[in-house]
Amino acid sequence: MHQPAITGTGVYTPEHVITNDELVASFNAHVDLFNAENAEAIVAGQVTAKEYSSTGFILKASGIEQRYVLEKEGILDPARMYPHLRQRSDDEPGIMTEIAMQACAPALEQAGLTGADIDLVICAASNMERAYPAIAIEIQQALGAGGFAFDMNVACSSATFGIQAAADMIRSGSVRRAIVVNPEITSGHLEWRDRDCHFIFGDVATATIVERAEDAKSAHWIVRGTRCATEFSNNIRNNNGFLRRNRPDGMADRRDMQFMQNGRKVFKEVVPMVSDHILSHLESEGITPAQLRRMWLHQANKGMNDYVGRKVLGREPAPEEQPNILQDYANTSSAGSIIAFAKHSDGMEPGDLGVICSFGAGYSVGSVIVERA
Repeated sequence: MHQPAITGTGVYTPEHVITNDELVASFNAHVDLFNAENAEAIVAGQVTAKEYSSTGFILKASGIEQRYVLEKEGILDPARMYPHLRQRSDDEPGIMTEIAMQACAPALEQAGLTGADIDLVICAASNMERAYPAIAIEIQQALGAGGFAFDMNVACSSATFGIQAAADMIRSGSVRRAIVVNPEITSGHLEWRDRDCHFIFGDVATATIVERAEDAKSAHWIVRGTRCATEFSNNIRNNNGFLRRNRPDGMADRRDMQFMQNGRKVFKEVVPMVSDHILSHLESEGITPAQLRRMWLHQANKGMNDYVGRKVLGREPAPEEQPNILQDYANTSSAGSIIAFAKHSDGMEPGDLGVICSFGAGYSVGSVIVERA
């Protein structure tokens, strides 16, 4: 049996920023267009008029102040409200592979490795740009990696589930070095015309190197334990898929083909699940909450993270104990906890303990307990 360790992380941040002010101005202009075009139906009670959004509403509901996106002009066009992403030929690298490579480069550099050193690639993300061939195999080719590769989708928990899969295979000896990549183009599956969710997501890509601790070339993180759990719920969903053409309204602009959630139910049901999951995982590893130096949580909603932090620690966490990045990045699905880990792990000393935890649709929750080596 081999001891798995995290030896490198990388974050690719798109160049375009959409502030809450920009987003609200665009959304409210869309509301005016929609209400004007549907005035008669609204008066007749056949269509519900849309309501304005506001920066105050967004900040209170989520704690988000801005988000990074691959393309902003299309998103901010009140008559369009989704990104313009160039159509690529089948002979070109896909857009997920393109941004994945931008995250892999710093992760490999930090670990002192090249792509050829990798023998497992897992592309773990919420929405893949195609069903097959696997995006992970395309990334494997771009890296010049050996071994094998596969895609994984557990929505917002994809990164931690991917790390567990990689750690298990390293522990058993079936692979030596893995890279778990999370290219999240969430702007493509967000319904920007829906007031309840138009502010939630942003684009990003992250990468995490997991390898045998004995092979680590510099300071690293011992993976003390991993744990994943799922419990079915339809409260976060996206009903898009290859069977859509077989439905009576197959290619229509159906609302359920984009991101949908029942936010109140999600908060009520997921937060206790996550808190109990972390506490149980810590106990199984013989770790008390007081021993935790840091929690890198899924970055979906500040209120959710604050609640989880208080429940796990039994007190209000200090900012450095539970760093948030969603005010700048918004919800980046599976990548959020990895961004927090990559950007806020300084100051940890050998022996210090922390937990990376992500949670979301499924319901799903994954936790990775790490120790600074």
